[in-house]
Amino acid sequence: MSSDVEQPVTARTSERGAATRTALLKAAKEVFVSKGFAEAGVTDVVGRAEASVGSLYHHFSGKADLYLTLFEEFQAKQAQRTSQAAREARAEGESDPMKVFIRAARAYLDGCLEEREVAALFLRGDGPPGFEVVMRDRLRKWAERNAALFDDDEGALVVVITGALAAAVSEVVRTGDRDLAEDVLAIIGQIRPAASATGAANG
Repeated sequence: MSSDVEQPVTARTSERGAATRTALLKAAKEVFVSKGFAEAGVTDVVGRAEASVGSLYHHFSGKADLYLTLFEEFQAKQAQRTSQAAREARAEGESDPMKVFIRAARAYLDGCLEEREVAALFLRGDGPPGFEVVMRDRLRKWAERNAALFDDDEGALVVVITGALAAAVSEVVRTGDRDLAEDVLAIIGQIRPAASATGAANG
């Protein structure tokens, strides 16, 4: 009999905990966007979330953990957007890896524009200590995923298009210019491996 009573209480406690965690992350995003990571304080976050310092440390290890969690959640959404775009392109019969890449890249840029304030937050350069290492690692993994679209002997192509898109992300997030995003994608879409370019020139 007691278990029938305890289960709803446990569920309610879990729901409250999840709601508090969500409120803390939402507040952290707003505080970080408005003040920057370095100037933001834990008290700013809990005040905006109408939570306690204790509840923050129950869910997160501190300010840096909040920041990194926001980053991981944003990147997870971006990965979902790009994967879905690539799947849809293939489902429509697209077999050109560059065209699949452009579809996925457009989805990534759309996500950056949709959540521009958050995207800009991670490009400011004032994240927690070691965040630049996290960003480099993410860029490396991004390049590896891009490489999976192309043949193994096209490593230079992956370096060029990944670097070009990373620069485009930074500029598009800074300006909010959707037309610039499309112009960049149009140019990237014309890039071909060195061997193909050489063959075309010789032909």
